[in-house]
Amino acid sequence: MENETSILSISIKDLFTKKMLMYSVMPFIISMIILYILFFIVAGLGIDQLTTMDVQTSQTTIQNGIPHTESFQATLAGTGIMKFLMSSALTSWIATFLIYTIGGLMTLYASIFVALLVIGFLTHAILQEIQYRHYQDVEMIGYSNALEGVFLTLKWILIMIVLFFVFIPLYFIPVVNIIAFNFPLYYFFHKMMTYDVSSSICTKEEAMKIKFFYANTLRLKTLGLYLLSLIPFVIFFASVFYVIYLGHSYFIEVRKLRKEA
Repeated sequence: MENETSILSISIKDLFTKKMLMYSVMPFIISMIILYILFFIVAGLGIDQLTTMDVQTSQTTIQNGIPHTESFQATLAGTGIMKFLMSSALTSWIATFLIYTIGGLMTLYASIFVALLVIGFLTHAILQEIQYRHYQDVEMIGYSNALEGVFLTLKWILIMIVLFFVFIPLYFIPVVNIIAFNFPLYYFFHKMMTYDVSSSICTKEEAMKIKFFYANTLRLKTLGLYLLSLIPFVIFFASVFYVIYLGHSYFIEVRKLRKEA
């Protein structure tokens, strides 16, 4: 593919144009609204589940050679559960670690997932602007339709969920678990980004040729973009840049293919 330095340079310049900056704000606003709604839905479900919790303990002592068993049973409700978890240093540390770690990861992954779905609706408009500025000789033919797009998105979501479950044994292996945690979402990220861009610019045959000859290059590009997305909140503002960057890559290759035809 074309020199990456020049593609990055021109992509950054395009990003800071008035229209692209306007597009950059839209994914942030829409994603925040969606995540805000999801937060209250999940929080509501969590509160319902934590409304009550039964705690039972028993202790056996021997007095004068006769065993005596004392049992304790209590029902914790509402904030009482958190007080129980925070009652000792060990349970307090475990609860705090799980809340912040799992909550942070879920928020980060949810933000990437939501931003990908939102940017899909803006991809065509962004690419049209890129074509007008740099590639007026390259017609945006495209090959996708709404039904195919929905079907493929649901298919990739299902595969991503299956991968999350399949990789559960790897989550307990240090270092390996980092890859295992991120691979399913990266799979979805790669599929969505390359499909959205290629299906707006190429014919299906052109998309297949580019995928065949530049599969590893495209994976490296999307991997770099995905790693950038792991920085909190970056995905909200950078998703437009991702489309611009991949768009330039596809426009350049499509121009070559059509000149050779």
